[in-house]
Parts: sequence; structure tokens; C-alpha cells
Amino acid sequence: MLRIDKLTKRFGGKIAVDTATLDIDKPCMIGIIGRSGAGKSTLLRMLNRLEDASGGRILFEGCEITGLKGKDKRAWQSDCAMIFQQFNLVPRMDVVSNVLHGTLNRRNAMATLFNLYPMADIHKAIDILDRLGIAEHAAKRAEALSGGQQQRVAIARALMQDPKIILADEPIASLDPMNAQTVMEALRRIHEEDGRTVIANLHTLDTARRYCDRVVGMRDGRIVFDGLPEQLTTGVAREIYGAGEEFSEAATSTEIETLEQADAMRAAIPAE
Repeated sequence: MLRIDKLTKRFGGKIAVDTATLDIDKPCMIGIIGRSGAGKSTLLRMLNRLEDASGGRILFEGCEITGLKGKDKRAWQSDCAMIFQQFNLVPRMDVVSNVLHGTLNRRNAMATLFNLYPMADIHKAIDILDRLGIAEHAAKRAEALSGGQQQRVAIARALMQDPKIILADEPIASLDPMNAQTVMEALRRIHEEDGRTVIANLHTLDTARRYCDRVVGMRDGRIVFDGLPEQLTTGVAREIYGAGEEFSEAATSTEIETLEQADAMRAAIPAE
């Protein structure tokens, strides 16, 4: 389905992503974790083609993505929707119009200029907002909504593209715990109900373990872990984050204790 093959990104003399390789053979929800500057955001931006790779390849269903240009590149960006930490909505525009912006890649310039949308697209946008529990806010300006509501509008805009893959770059980093839970539950439902692959950069271990089928750990641009949430032991987490402040921020004291207890239980099981 999706293959990332030795993907590399250099900014001058700095390597932001270093020969990253991943194979995703079926729709799933993947959490990417790691310290700030580990290369998580750059990896997603290359997948969406917001950044060009310095080396390596991206393949989707046998198609080479890294070399796409023009309309083929825009078509891929429709198939591979992006959600950002800061929502990237038009604040003074109403919610439903922000959602309809998800169709811009397939509309002509004149229709875009005069903000003209087919009635079928308007109904679809409202249906998506209803699915995400915010249809009653359709006529409000985006800036009038809470952070969690704005992020759900951003998710609705992504769904308007009818994408095969959704990339979410720190989608809950600026949200309070209740709104963060609502947004993560929405992304999980989209994966389960629609069969879409969701790849999310996440700030905490607990979030990755709770919502994701698979966890990828990055450190200094390299992928240093790729496995199931239950395989994310204390030792692995410390390898990803190091033993300093960022590890403590990524895992609460309760979770560190839980991970250590799980490690102890594994060690107590006799080898076969």
C-alpha cells in the first residue's frame, strides 16, 4: 500500500530525516513519537509533498510519489490530506466554507474566486460536520470556535478531500485534555469506520499507546522503533527520548511506573 524507502531530507548540512524506511501494507492508525527536532514533522511534510525529499522514495500502490509534479502532485495531496497543529483555518470565514476548502484542488479558478460550490458539496460538508458533532456551528466564523472545535473543522476539511491517507502533525499539542481526547477519538473512528490510514505525530506515549495500532519512534532523524504499542517498554521509550526532561514530558509518572511494572513482568516470565 504505502512504502517509504530510505527517505532522506537535508537542510544545508543538517540531516532532518535520515534514510527512513516504513512499509504499511494495510489501513491502520500509526503514531509517530520522538523528541522535538527528531524529524517527525519533516517526515509527514515529505509524505504530503509539502517538502521535497533529498533522497529515497515514497511509493503508494505502486506509484512513485516523490517525482510527481503539477496536477499529479495536487491529486496526491488530495489523496493524502494534512491536518496541522495550528488548524490552518481562515479565521473570519464561516465553518462550512472552511470545510469546503478541502475541494479546492479539484475546482477551477473562476469558481474558487467567486466562492461558488455545488449544492452537493455543501450538503456533504454539513454531513461531515454532523459526523464530528459540530454541525450546529456551520454558519459561525471559525475564530468563534474553541481550539478543539477548530481542529475538528480541520479534520472535516481533510475528509472533504475523500483522502486515502490522513496525516496529522501534532493535532492535539495545543489542546486541553478533554478536547485532545475528542480529537483523537474522532481520528480513531475515521480509521475504523472509513478504513483510512491515519498517521499522527504525537507528543505523549499514553496517547500513542491508547489510540494507535502501531507506534514508530524517531530520534535524530532516524527510525529507532517500529512496533506494537505493548512493545513500547521503558527501555525503548528512553532510547527514543533519552533519559532527560523530554522523556518525563512524554510520559507521566504514572505511565513510567506502569511501563516499569510491565518490564518487570516480562522479565519474570521464563524463556521457552
